[in-house]
Amino acid sequence: MTPTIESNLIIMKNILLTLACSLISLFALHAQDLEKSLLWEISGNGLAESSYLYGTIHMTCDATLDENILNALDATKLLVLELDMDDPSMQMEMMKGIYMTENTTIKDLVSEEEYATISKFIKEQIGMPLDALGNIKPFFISAMFYPKLLGCPVQSFEEALMTVAHEQEEEVLGLETVEEQLSVFDDIPYKDQAADLLRSAKDNLAHDKDSFQKLIQYYNDKDIEGMMTLMENDENLSTTKHRDKLLDNRNKNWISKIGAFAKEQPTFFGVGAGHLAGDNGVIKLLINAGYTVKAVN
Repeated sequence: MTPTIESNLIIMKNILLTLACSLISLFALHAQDLEKSLLWEISGNGLAESSYLYGTIHMTCDATLDENILNALDATKLLVLELDMDDPSMQMEMMKGIYMTENTTIKDLVSEEEYATISKFIKEQIGMPLDALGNIKPFFISAMFYPKLLGCPVQSFEEALMTVAHEQEEEVLGLETVEEQLSVFDDIPYKDQAADLLRSAKDNLAHDKDSFQKLIQYYNDKDIEGMMTLMENDENLSTTKHRDKLLDNRNKNWISKIGAFAKEQPTFFGVGAGHLAGDNGVIKLLINAGYTVKAVN
């Protein structure tokens, strides 16, 4: 690894916290309309006590937890996020998964003219030559720009939830491993990821900023169905063509894990809000598995 890459480890460490900002823009076809709520109570199906499901957004200007969320955290004994953010090996595991296989580089995925466009964009945005990023997957290069979409110092609901869990001396665990999460970006063709990066470069993040600000408004309104409607025609190839890999398959894999945690002890689950709605969303899948899932407002 070159010194230039090492100097940007802090950016790469935060990619996992911003990952759902891209995943939140992936949505299934409409199922039955859901109430406007980000917090849901899970009960029934043999659970002795209720657990709670909360839709997060990993990059926001204000990650203050409201009274309902704090009450749910008080009523539970374990915090489970998409990843175990307390794991000290997370950064090392992440660094193993951000590189393309077979020494593929961006030059192998785009034309010379397109490479020049992306290179100029990268240099202007983060002050690094594109060559210095070597064979990092295009998605993770795009993720470096997520904080620029917000226009304010970045806060994270995951960090806020973990702070409360630590204060309550409760453990933090994950629904999947770093390896499992990052392997998704080997399943999605690198060419599609590079096409998304090129699109961002061509309009200097204009579309990304506009879409994200609209998404933030829906999130602040607790309107998970509205977010779905907004993003059904997202321009990113990675999101529109590969929703099954980014959302649906992962949601399905989580249901048995959520059930196992909840039956062991009342648990607070925090996952990206984009995972909640739709026929293959976590809420509908839990209901299909026999649980009662009720909005908390």
